[in-house]
Amino acid sequence: MRPLRTAVVAVLLLTVTACTFGPSLEHRGRITAPPGNSSHLTIGSAGFTESDLLAEMYALLLDRAGYHTRMLSVTNREIYEPALESGQIDVVPEYAATFADWLNTRTHGPDARPVGSPDLAATMRALRALAEPRGLLVLAPGRAVDQNAFAVAASFARKHRLRTLSDLGASGLPIRLAAGDECVQRPYCAPGLKKTYGIRITAIDPKGVGTTPAKKAVQDGEDQMVLTTTTDATLGQFGLVILEDDKHLQNADYIVPVVNRARAGSARATRALDRLNTVLTTKDLASLNEQVDSWRRLPEDVARAYLKSKHLI
Repeated sequence: MRPLRTAVVAVLLLTVTACTFGPSLEHRGRITAPPGNSSHLTIGSAGFTESDLLAEMYALLLDRAGYHTRMLSVTNREIYEPALESGQIDVVPEYAATFADWLNTRTHGPDARPVGSPDLAATMRALRALAEPRGLLVLAPGRAVDQNAFAVAASFARKHRLRTLSDLGASGLPIRLAAGDECVQRPYCAPGLKKTYGIRITAIDPKGVGTTPAKKAVQDGEDQMVLTTTTDATLGQFGLVILEDDKHLQNADYIVPVVNRARAGSARATRALDRLNTVLTTKDLASLNEQVDSWRRLPEDVARAYLKSKHLI
């Protein structure tokens, strides 16, 4: 049984964000104070299934380490990141490359050159350099990664002997791609597929990223490929398979815990969170997402069952 389990609503933060969160970034220097070890910690979630699952697992692991935890769901990064800096939230699950680019834009402006890349080590260096002045500690990435992925019908892959995106490029097949309309310009999407893999993208069908209509269009043969994510739990229901990004076009969006250093940066807290890194894989995470989204199980129940199965709690 968890020592403390209280529901907290996001509206509490909506009021507080109108207030200052402490000194501006320009007045912050290198953090030299020892990391804190508050006994009561608030775990933040971005409010979608995967984030809820990760937050629940973080809370359960911290409970096991002797902390008292409560959950807070905030769907807007513009709200929860300042709350993380201020100590209203102590721990959140994040995505390395995406969070690095977000902090970089917040620090250097909307025209800042992206710092997230397919290189995990370089991405982590950039992320930590941006997070440290804000009093944030970015823990080690685990094995699980949630990044953009491209899927085709399994029958299409078998017929043309496709396993990787390089295979698709070498095949010369014309490809109508179901994706968001921004795919036309985004370097990880149509331009990157053409430049990196030589794939013949003939059209973008603007059905969204990993949506049911997009996947159905590929299943029915209306489109040949769909932009989705590596932890998409429903591909099998549509008879789709992901083609390997063998030349690493996509950024290193490995899952990383981010903590408020002054409250949750102690060795005890980081050790507890790091225990998930060695076991949670991308495949595991997709399966957990499926249990919530398709089987309608509660994120807390799914998270607890998984940690027990791995002997972590």
